[in-house]
Amino acid sequence: MTVIAYLKEQCGWSRGVREVLAKCGIEYEEKQIHIPDNYIEMVQKTGQTLQPCVQFDNDVLIDVSGEEVLEYLVSIGHESMVETNVPLDAPCTDEEHEQQRIQEFYDIEFARLDKEIL
Repeated sequence: MTVIAYLKEQCGWSRGVREVLAKCGIEYEEKQIHIPDNYIEMVQKTGQTLQPCVQFDNDVLIDVSGEEVLEYLVSIGHESMVETNVPLDAPCTDEEHEQQRIQEFYDIEFARLDKEIL
């Protein structure tokens, strides 16, 4: 099975998806959506902008939690994992949101400086 996960680097929902895929032993390609080409690819495949999204061959789960990914895997016959230390259905913390805002600011400023230098 070919699996592609469109995730954020720092995100509670993305953490839940990663945890399920790891605990279930699913090999996958992770595409970080802060990279413009990955984000565009995700939007083209799903027709929307919310994440996480996980593609299992021809099935695409859109804006899902780890719990929903686990439910999907069980529905196609994959054994359920025993336990996890990571919440599977939780948003980012306030601290993670602040870190994302800071990172976005620096990304914008560095891009602006690169244009000025070139």
